[in-house]
Amino acid sequence: MTDLSNSPIGKPLERREDVRFLTGAGQYTDDVVLPGQTYAYFLRSPYAHARIKSIDVSKARAAQGVVAVYTGADIAESKIGGLPCGWLIHSKDGSPMKEPPHPIIAHDRVRHVGDQVALVVAETYLQAKDAAELIDVDYEDLPAVVDITTVEQAAALVHDDVPGNVCYDWGHGDKAAVDAAFAKATRVSSLSFVNNRLAPNAMEPRAANAQYTRHDDSYTLYVATQNPHVERLLMCAFVLGIPESKMRVIAPDVGGGFGSKIFLYAEETALVWATKRVGRPIKWTAERSESFLTDAHGRDHATTVEMAMDDQGNFLAMRVNTVANMGAYLSTFASCVPTILYATLLAGQYKTPAVYCDVKAVFTNTAPVDAYRGAGRPEATYVVERIVEQCARDMKMDPAEIRRRNFITQFPYATPVGLTYDTGDYNAHLTRAIELADVAGFPARRAASEAKGLKRGLGYSCYIEACGIAPSNIAGALGARAGLFEAGEVRVHPTGTVTVFTGSHSHGQGHETTFAQVVAAKLGIPVENVEIVHGDTGRILFGMGTYGSRSLSVGGTAIVKAVDKIIAKGKKIAAHLLEAADTDIEFENGEFKVAGTDKKVAFGNVALTAYVPHNYPLDKLEPGLNENAFYDPTNFTYPSGTYVCEVEVDPETGRVKVDKFTAVDDFGNIINPMIVEGQVHGGIGQGLGQAMLEGVVYDIESGQLLTGSYQDYAMPRADDLPSFVVDHTCTPCTHNPLGVKGCGEAGAIGSPPAFINALTDALGVRDVPMPATPERVWRAIHGQA
Repeated sequence: MTDLSNSPIGKPLERREDVRFLTGAGQYTDDVVLPGQTYAYFLRSPYAHARIKSIDVSKARAAQGVVAVYTGADIAESKIGGLPCGWLIHSKDGSPMKEPPHPIIAHDRVRHVGDQVALVVAETYLQAKDAAELIDVDYEDLPAVVDITTVEQAAALVHDDVPGNVCYDWGHGDKAAVDAAFAKATRVSSLSFVNNRLAPNAMEPRAANAQYTRHDDSYTLYVATQNPHVERLLMCAFVLGIPESKMRVIAPDVGGGFGSKIFLYAEETALVWATKRVGRPIKWTAERSESFLTDAHGRDHATTVEMAMDDQGNFLAMRVNTVANMGAYLSTFASCVPTILYATLLAGQYKTPAVYCDVKAVFTNTAPVDAYRGAGRPEATYVVERIVEQCARDMKMDPAEIRRRNFITQFPYATPVGLTYDTGDYNAHLTRAIELADVAGFPARRAASEAKGLKRGLGYSCYIEACGIAPSNIAGALGARAGLFEAGEVRVHPTGTVTVFTGSHSHGQGHETTFAQVVAAKLGIPVENVEIVHGDTGRILFGMGTYGSRSLSVGGTAIVKAVDKIIAKGKKIAAHLLEAADTDIEFENGEFKVAGTDKKVAFGNVALTAYVPHNYPLDKLEPGLNENAFYDPTNFTYPSGTYVCEVEVDPETGRVKVDKFTAVDDFGNIINPMIVEGQVHGGIGQGLGQAMLEGVVYDIESGQLLTGSYQDYAMPRADDLPSFVVDHTCTPCTHNPLGVKGCGEAGAIGSPPAFINALTDALGVRDVPMPATPERVWRAIHGQA
């Protein structure tokens, strides 16, 4: 393991990248203006489901400033493929999932409001937008499929070749063992609920700027993405048929993603296709209304869960049945979210002997659904922690006690749903959270609230997540159509400064600071001497990008392995300079030393020698000090934690105040505690937003999006949230050299069930649907559906 006592590991250094962001010097995709720049606007379907009978674009093509207009017929004529799905799931009967075409511009039918119908390219954005209004589309309105609870009985089909609108019918776990456990159980608790659909709402909307260079037949795409190499691979290999060597993808500063910028989208793909035809660069930046309509949404599960117990509250088995909404098309990783990333986490922190989960994925006439902060792990945690809380109530047990009784305490631990937890101490963070939340003082606070005519409740959530999806061979056997490794290159310059090239991508995580801290600590040099480069397929090794809290545990480990190679070569150079055997050379705090002597040489001198090899054994050592490494993890990492939420409710209005929120997480070793705390704060804010306020709503009959702006889609604001109490325990990960686990999604995973458990405790009801708006809370209080 790396010596983490070596500065600057564990120090709350300020983020270096924030200087440019706070001074307006950030460079986002929309800031990129290329010579001969043109602008794109997409005409979108106003119908959720309709047949395109005809499109007349003649007036648009003749409009002022218009360079070109393209429709689905042009795409079909060019024999361009549809957008691919990156994960193959098989149904219980062994049949592969249904993968209907996902066109980049709709040709014969539109399948959700916002589906692309035409692309207009003009000299200015407003000219393109005005021209789009001149396009005459004759639609034949078709029945829309919206309600996932009745989708199989719907008369309409989203895709004609998908019977019952079912993408796959998948199962995971030992069904026979679960059925047997339920047959002998003396107590069974159950719940049914919906995990509400969410819009990602990154601060920066999606954007792309595509340029074709005729002299070498190459393309450059600037795009707001979380994984440039994956974007290039999918677009080139599966859609456009362009050699990867002829495509450069650059993701400059990206203003948030939360998963929504992992995927290959139609818009940037259409721009790359069109730029060669117009011979000029084309830029598109989504309007916020387009983001609501077309960004991949998250969650949207309808679930029933049952827990079998004995008379002492020991968990015997859990049974889960989920219907998951895929939307109108399969987005890039949509298929694995309610399966591989969901059902495998249903053991939670508990030693439940048997777990079985049925998942039916269905198509509807709504925007595609894919990974959103947590991606399957929040949905799993919500299932587990809601039913565990209900078990405690049904058994009339303390919620903390029933958790302790069922916690896993021996590691490594193989769960009944296919994962092996390498380490953890769940009692430790539960105990610390109870202490910090002052659970002992809760009865007095509840009495004080009741004296004011208010209701008060307290809820727990003990989450676990799996981060750094791995290893590639196992993931491939489970259906992944890509590797899950990461790459790092470390380039030491003659002066001893260092440039690191990473396949991970930063869009708010603080990589330019955290990765620099790791490299500086390993090499014993100042953080300021380390530069981090990411987001450009023309400069960095093939990497898989950033998602699933993988950056430090996977990307950071690749960098560490490259640094280890630097040190190994440095020892050989130092041995030559110090006239010693390289096996006698030690490296510590930026100096190469001969063991047992005072002879030493600084890292900077070794770097200079590598590039100025005078009197250098060129027959044994090549010049230069530059190394790279790829890292494919042997297992997931498993962050865990305990969240305690305390709410106060006004029964007259249904308004809920989050009075206290305590989060104690085990992220393993922590490189920068300030950045980690910021990640936890943001995640809790998003999770409470889902639980209290946010929810994408479609009209059940027409399929129209009813929450298409911030007037209808409520985001949490500062006055909705308390000052969070955040702390950590630590059990280092056992299988990466940094001992880190990942922290980016935890807050969004653990907070929704903690809030709903607190709210239902306050009201004395089994469930309040998310988002628990004042109206829904008022109805729950007064017994109205």
